[in-house]
Amino acid sequence: MPEIKKINEYEWRIEKQGAMNVPVIIYASEKLLEKMKQDDTFKQAMNVATLKGIQKASYVMPDGHMGYGFPIGGVAAMDLESGVISPGGVGFDINCGVRILSTNLNIKGIREKKKELIRQIAKEVPKGIGKGSIIKLNQGQIQEILETGAKWAVKNGYGTEKDLEKTEDYGCLQGKSEDVSERAIKRGIPQLGSLGAGNHFLEIQEIEEIYDEKTAENFGLYEKGQITIAIHCGSRGLGHQVASDYIRIMENKYSFKDLPDRELVNAPINSEIGKKYFSAMNCAANFAYCNRQMIMEQVRKIVKNFFPNAELNLIYDVCHNIAKIEEHELENEGTKIKKKLLIMRKGATRSFGPGREELPPCYRKTGQPVLLPGSMGTASYILVGTKKAEQVSFASTAHGAGRVSSRAQALKNLRGENVKKELESKGIDVEAGSWKGLAEEAPEVYKDIDEVARVSHKVGIGNLVAKLKPIAVMKG
Repeated sequence: MPEIKKINEYEWRIEKQGAMNVPVIIYASEKLLEKMKQDDTFKQAMNVATLKGIQKASYVMPDGHMGYGFPIGGVAAMDLESGVISPGGVGFDINCGVRILSTNLNIKGIREKKKELIRQIAKEVPKGIGKGSIIKLNQGQIQEILETGAKWAVKNGYGTEKDLEKTEDYGCLQGKSEDVSERAIKRGIPQLGSLGAGNHFLEIQEIEEIYDEKTAENFGLYEKGQITIAIHCGSRGLGHQVASDYIRIMENKYSFKDLPDRELVNAPINSEIGKKYFSAMNCAANFAYCNRQMIMEQVRKIVKNFFPNAELNLIYDVCHNIAKIEEHELENEGTKIKKKLLIMRKGATRSFGPGREELPPCYRKTGQPVLLPGSMGTASYILVGTKKAEQVSFASTAHGAGRVSSRAQALKNLRGENVKKELESKGIDVEAGSWKGLAEEAPEVYKDIDEVARVSHKVGIGNLVAKLKPIAVMKG
């Protein structure tokens, strides 16, 4: 275990050593830090610090844990000229993300129908590994989706332009479908509009606490008991295939003799392979945006069948696994300069504060909504981005609770049937694709989401706005 220096109550540091180009900075409480020590989180963060062109530090967010190459909860900023891009810094589930809708419903009006409602959603929204799409597509349509994202969904009757305004990147990143393999496209064709498995979920929630009334109101959150709906999923098999394809291409092109971990295979950002991966990654992200948009519109229709006067408005949609080119402030010989950098966020959420041009006009005064999903039996949080996050973490914060045990360990210790019974005893109705999946994603295999949200707030990289508790959950 490397020496970890305590800077203050919530900031820790591993100094530059060996081949590291920058230090490691960890945002965590003592409690969260102890969980991180149980796996190779810090070793992986130190490995990331050796990558060419990395700026300032290799960061670990409060929900950090071991991942593929990069730790999940890992953030790295790269110089565009000398830096590299690594599929391990994005993840296999490209643009795994979450969107949350506000509604004009409340717990009193929905309590008697929530079980039936989540059951109907589970019938009409495909879930689980390899499950079918809610729409039949041809290859030409998929290629258009890869290049236009959620815009394709809106153009084809799935939602409105207002939804695009409240989606990160307005639901569309620049990419060329020709950079995505035929195999990836074939995997994507039958999966658009489906939830997937693993930690993906669709959840009906109620507001349990509001911490910042003014910001909450701007987000469409007005009172305790108000109903929200969260959708957490990504790019499905298409994104996984894009990652696999480019890992193989990079391995075949470069030797990586000095790389501390083969899972950190990479390419120079400005190389042909680097540019093609970035383009393909954006295409996969567009697929994910379109996927969440279509699921959301399906949910809107189902809810309106139960509650004809229901209004469901998108609060925001955020990415959790993505690389973005953004302008940030750096210090050069005592002078602060603004510079465009590639920011890789692996299991981390962008946390832009007030004034950023990338944000829609409705959020430029407050900062962006930051969405931290929970894990079935635990709370989810809505935070708001801050200027401090821009200064100390390249505008990044946590993306959820973060696992503390593997899926294999969960299956040894837990039974899906018991997880369901326990959740229902707490008033949480559950629809799951399998008992195995339910056991693998039980609340106890995750860190304390309350602690993660608290630390984010205390550090100032995402400030508390509202706490949401689950009342009905659909798992893949």
